[in-house]
Parts: sequence; C-alpha cells; structure tokens
Amino acid sequence: MKTPQRLEPLIEDGIIDDVIRQLMSGKEATVYVVRCGEETRCAKVYKEANKRSFRQSVDYTEGRKVKSSRQARAMAKGSKYGKQAQEEAWQSAEVDALYRLAAAGVRVPTPYQFYEGVLIMDLVADAEGNAASRLNDIVFTAEEARLHHQTLLREVVRMLCAGIVHGDLSEFNILLSENGPVIIDLPQAVDAAGNNHAMSMLERDVRNLADFFGQFAPELLNTEYGKEIWALYAHGDLTLETELTGRFKQDNTPVDLKSVVRVIDAVRDEEAAKQMRLAEAKAALPKAGR
Repeated sequence: MKTPQRLEPLIEDGIIDDVIRQLMSGKEATVYVVRCGEETRCAKVYKEANKRSFRQSVDYTEGRKVKSSRQARAMAKGSKYGKQAQEEAWQSAEVDALYRLAAAGVRVPTPYQFYEGVLIMDLVADAEGNAASRLNDIVFTAEEARLHHQTLLREVVRMLCAGIVHGDLSEFNILLSENGPVIIDLPQAVDAAGNNHAMSMLERDVRNLADFFGQFAPELLNTEYGKEIWALYAHGDLTLETELTGRFKQDNTPVDLKSVVRVIDAVRDEEAAKQMRLAEAKAALPKAGR
C-alpha cells in the first residue's frame, strides 16, 4: 500500500521497513500493520485533535503532569503552544501507561518505541497468526464468558495495583489473542491516586465487562465487582492475590462528627503555633544582625 504521510519519517529513519496494510481506524488513532526487520508489528498513528471524535475531558486529564510549568501555563491559557503541549501530553499518556502496565505484567501490547507521534507496539494475533478480533465481534459460551470475565477482572486489579485505571474499558478495546484477552487503547488512562474521578471510572469499566459478558452468562449482571475492588483499594487491602466475591455491602456507619472536628481543630492549632514560631523567628532576625 502507499505509505501514509505520517509514517514516511519512520521509514526514512529506519524505525520501520514497510507498511503492510491499515488494520483499523478508531476514534483517536489509525493503526497500521508494519514490518520491522523480521518482525510484524503495529504502528498507531494518533489523529489530530480536530479530527478526533474522542475529546480530551478534564475528567481524564486531571492529575496528569507535564514537563514544565511553562507548558502547564500555556495549556491553561489555551495558546497555540499550549494546545500542542496538550496534544503531546495526551499521546504520551498511552505510551507511559503501556510501559508501566507491561512492566507490571498486565496483558497489554508490548510497546517498542514512540517516534514522531507514532507508537510502535506488538501486533496482537490469534491462534492462526492473524490480527486478533475485538470481543464485540465474538460470541461466547457461558463458560467462556465466565472465564474471560474473571481473567479481565484480575487484569483490572493488576492495573489498579500499578496505580492506573483504564477509564474507557469495554468490549471494543479488548482483543482476544491466542493466549486470552489483551487490553488496548489507553490514552485516556488515569492515575488512580491523583484523579478524583478514578473511582467512578473504575466502576464503569468493571460494569462494562459485566454488561458484555452478562449477555452470555446472565448471573454476572448482578455482581458488584467494581465497588468491591475500589473499596479494597481505598482501604489498602487490594493485592494481586485478593479473592474477589462480586458482593459489596455499603458501610452506612454514621460518621463521628465530633472526632472529625477534634482532628480539624488539632491540625488548625498546630498550624497556628507553627506560624507563630515562624513570625517570632523572623522578628528576631534584624536584632541578630545589629
């Protein structure tokens, strides 16, 4: 096929040797099958913001760090440089998440290089060596649905233990490889500890899994894995070995407001004392200089 313009620099610089075909075009990127030496891989070419249907929401970008305070100010102002910096940060979010998750053993495509706005990674293949299908294109037996559902729940837990929530997980961005499900499409991934929307995103991700596999195994529709997983995480009790039940009981124990007020007052008094000591120290400095 004719080499797409965005991939020409990668061929010129020897990153890839040939473009075999277009694999898919999604809401934020177009993916091509490419040849890198003897290996067949994928090249994910991110679409420009004005051509992308998936909009960057503050829900996703909250808590993300940028390279410098200058970039942060420019992004806040919405200047031309700021928009460029925002676009770079959006693209690098998936790259960073992939490397982090791959290192944690999560079932994601292995990333190799991010060059000129193009991510080179593994081609996820099925048993015949063809590009793997997305879950939404496959019909499962009840037993298969239960098995894949449990596998993906463990991957959600593994991701959360690595500090990441996918944020847009569904049957449309999970591939079924020869060795089981593989999670893809992570530019909207969020930091679990740094994003106030992480809990609701994780619960939605897990609910999407239950809704999809529940078509084949209806008992999954009545599970509460998302709430259970987040509650364990929030209390510091979530590990890769945690046995999940799918049940969750809301803690309706009344909050001890008097204890909360006492803690707040103690912190306030401690801060006031600290500020008084600082003021006294500053007042003493001119006297010491005389």
